[in-house]
Amino acid sequence: MLMGEFHHNIDEKNRLIIPSKFRSELGERFIVTRGFDKCLFVYSEVEWNKMMQKVSTLQVTRKNVRAFERALIGGASITEFDKQGRINITSPLVHYANIQKECVIIGVNERLEIWSLEEFNKYMEENEDTLEEMIEDIFDNKYEA
Repeated sequence: MLMGEFHHNIDEKNRLIIPSKFRSELGERFIVTRGFDKCLFVYSEVEWNKMMQKVSTLQVTRKNVRAFERALIGGASITEFDKQGRINITSPLVHYANIQKECVIIGVNERLEIWSLEEFNKYMEENEDTLEEMIEDIFDNKYEA
């Protein structure tokens, strides 16, 4: 399980240090792609393959399925760490996530999320008042059977 929050800067060549805590769990090769809410998702190959199995069961004749596949798979890139534990993020992904310099890297169960500090703070501020409601909704619905 990936968890925790770390702050690092992306350099001028779009390289970002991933904390060593996460490197061993991601493995040698992993996938970086567009996430939701203006962040990037990072999956180990094992987790990516699990997701792709689910995606392959979706009906490509549905417009929203095609759009989802284009966003998730079309923007994905297979990545490896360099000797300093950095990854290189493609320019389209940097632009999508509005990454300027400061980044927030968080472990969220089976994936990492990479946020620009500004987008992360904005998201947290917008959702802090509804966090309690979200928790109640998620857990109340889970145990209704």
